Amino acid sequence: MSTEVRTFRAPGRVNLIGEHTDYNDGFVMPAAIDFYTWAKVSPREDGKLQIRSENFHEEIEIDLDDPNIAARKHWSDYPVGVAVILERAGYRLRGARLEIRGEVPIGSGLSSSAAIEVATAFALTAISGVEIDKQELALLCQRAENEFVGARVGIMDQFVSLFGKPQKALFLDCRTLESELLPLPDNVRLIICNTMVKHELASSAYNERREQCETGVKVFARHFPEITALRDVGLTELELFKNELSEVVYRRCRHVITENGRVLVAADALKQHDLNRFGKFMAESHQSLRDDYEVSSQELDLMVEFARRVEGVYGARMTGGGFGGCTVNLVAVEHADEFRERVAQWYEEATKITPEIYVCNPASGAEEIQ
Repeated sequence: MSTEVRTFRAPGRVNLIGEHTDYNDGFVMPAAIDFYTWAKVSPREDGKLQIRSENFHEEIEIDLDDPNIAARKHWSDYPVGVAVILERAGYRLRGARLEIRGEVPIGSGLSSSAAIEVATAFALTAISGVEIDKQELALLCQRAENEFVGARVGIMDQFVSLFGKPQKALFLDCRTLESELLPLPDNVRLIICNTMVKHELASSAYNERREQCETGVKVFARHFPEITALRDVGLTELELFKNELSEVVYRRCRHVITENGRVLVAADALKQHDLNRFGKFMAESHQSLRDDYEVSSQELDLMVEFARRVEGVYGARMTGGGFGGCTVNLVAVEHADEFRERVAQWYEEATKITPEIYVCNPASGAEEIQ
């Protein structure tokens, strides 16, 4: 019996701009970060999948031939969901022992879930001799989270966990899955500030925002049947049919429409190496998320305000779903240490909460480590 052990890793991500646009068929600009989920895998001969989490010090076992595997609202739902969806898609997996270790802070909005899914998918397909195109693998991992775990996430997280590159941001069209790598200079750091706060209403509010966007789309589609998502709507149409939208739905739509526009101009700013202009769009994004989409929080707003006081900061905004979690900051490398010290001090003085601040580099997508 083979005892071959292979090691794979997949990164978390931070989204630089383009928030709550992915499930509206819009544009996003994430970067993979050098925080990884690691998966060690070795084959078994009995058709069983044995998964151990080093983070949770727990182990579970499933039979890959069991048609009744269901989610348990447990950490194991993410790797098990990937195995189940791969099998349902016709990819026959062999039994395996999988050991998972995550460096991506859980619950921080840095996509620990996609990192687990992608690392698991890479490991299980490799050990089973299954070859899958990376784009299809991203879609299957998304399906695992949508259908098995039950979270209605867009494609961004899984996609950048597979396609990220060092010192690059990834511009992604969430409808066509066309992507482009954009340059991030060596002399800046991505600094992520974790507020250490996650408000309880986050998941219900996320689904509520999706429904509000869908409500808006129905109104526009009555006039233009070709409109299938807010991606297809411009500010002209928004103002034209404003009276048919509630005030709240109007503001939700305005955020998504303007945010899509910001991603496009921000991509242009990166191509021109104009970080000051890029930072201006980050500021506008935060303001829109705070006022129109109403997914910021007092802690996130404070963190952004403190960041803007430090020299060498090009841009700062909340990142991720909102209601707590993290901010992302584009900071000149020579000011990174000062930024970390000052923002941590000011935030703790204001909130009595000790934040976690991560200085990150844009990193490679999923890969096997020899």
